[in-house]
Amino acid sequence: MAILDPPGRPLPVLRTSDTIAVEPDERIWRIYRQGGDHPVTWDQFRHVGPLATMRFDHHSPPRRLQDRGILYGAIRRPPGEGRPAPEACLAEAFHDTRTIDPHDRTPWIVAFTPTAPLVLLDLTGAWPTRANANQAISSGDRRRSRQWAQAIYDDYPDLDGIHYTASNFGPGHSVAVFERATDRMPSHPTFHRPLSDPGLRVMLDATADFLGYSLI
Repeated sequence: MAILDPPGRPLPVLRTSDTIAVEPDERIWRIYRQGGDHPVTWDQFRHVGPLATMRFDHHSPPRRLQDRGILYGAIRRPPGEGRPAPEACLAEAFHDTRTIDPHDRTPWIVAFTPTAPLVLLDLTGAWPTRANANQAISSGDRRRSRQWAQAIYDDYPDLDGIHYTASNFGPGHSVAVFERATDRMPSHPTFHRPLSDPGLRVMLDATADFLGYSLI
């Protein structure tokens, strides 16, 4: 199924059922890298974009440093149910090689809770149909997905980001959080460890086995 191009603007008026809220008692998980050519911190939004490898970068092209910033992560949906969010993070972060490498570019796993609700457009519901899109928006051509993200950001100024099904892990629920939510980032995470931490080895081994990945 091909992704449809964004329609002429504006996008449809939002309904309550078009959004979900990530509440302050819900964890957002992400894997980030402290090493390599582009090291970041656990709570850092990426302001350089759009990147060709990313699905919902809402940055205005061409690629450059700009005010728009993005932070990708994973949540459990419904809260407290479904597959653990770290599985979705690992599935997405290491999909290209299908090998979980706890050392390459010093990957860390972090979880944090927002200080106030984050309102996200829910692409797993009826909104894509009403907007003349389809579910390929979360799994198809990333260039078109980025065009949709740019339209979503421009037309819905009160939204904090996008909620969607993880393209590389069907049971997973991913989030793309816009820089509008910077003021709701906590000062400290609730969980924060390097993937090389021996205490994570059992979890990594079980996740690699579940995903069919290798583990270094």
